[in-house]
Amino acid sequence: MAPEEAGRRDSRALIPPLITDPDERAAQEVENGFKQLRKVEEAIEYYKDPERPFRLRPSLIMGLHREALDGISSFAGNTRPGPVEIRHSAHEPPPAFLVQELIEDMCDYINDNWNSSTPIHLAAYVMWRLNWIHPFDDGNGRTSRAVSYLVLCVKLGGSLPGLKTIPDYIVDSRGPYYDAIEAADAAEKEGRVDVGKMEALLDELLLRQLDSIAQRARGHAA
Repeated sequence: MAPEEAGRRDSRALIPPLITDPDERAAQEVENGFKQLRKVEEAIEYYKDPERPFRLRPSLIMGLHREALDGISSFAGNTRPGPVEIRHSAHEPPPAFLVQELIEDMCDYINDNWNSSTPIHLAAYVMWRLNWIHPFDDGNGRTSRAVSYLVLCVKLGGSLPGLKTIPDYIVDSRGPYYDAIEAADAAEKEGRVDVGKMEALLDELLLRQLDSIAQRARGHAA
């Protein structure tokens, strides 16, 4: 096991998974990942129409979670009914009865700041805050990355070119992503919202995503 995998920050729910075989689960996760990506792309295309102003809603988040956990968790598309632990993290997610309200507050933050904040800030805030709430028994990281990327693309006006997306780069190397989450968690404990480290990470990965197309255009291998 690679050192990064050994220290991987992930959820430990009290609800048993529907699939226990590791290979079968991995195959289902790959299939679900493609399904979730299609839903993200459909939403980005839908909101390109200026007659359809974007508002982040809990139903959209739940739908993307459903795609990620379909056939894997009996709570796919639903918030967790009880507590959840995060391995290798000092953060203790809020109790289950607060989750719905906190998701609504997160959506309000994005919608209220849609016209005044940068795409990178909005995407960084969603990436951190959804992980902080940890609303699901499983699939919190996958869903937060999907929602964050959706917010970024919609705010920028459409799908972004690239041989890999920002979520792909995060999965390739999770360390900086975990560090950015932990930095924002620490600020939250002090009563501050500071997603600066996450913003810097997303800015760097956005440049990498766009540069991969530029490299292909120049005839270089990405």
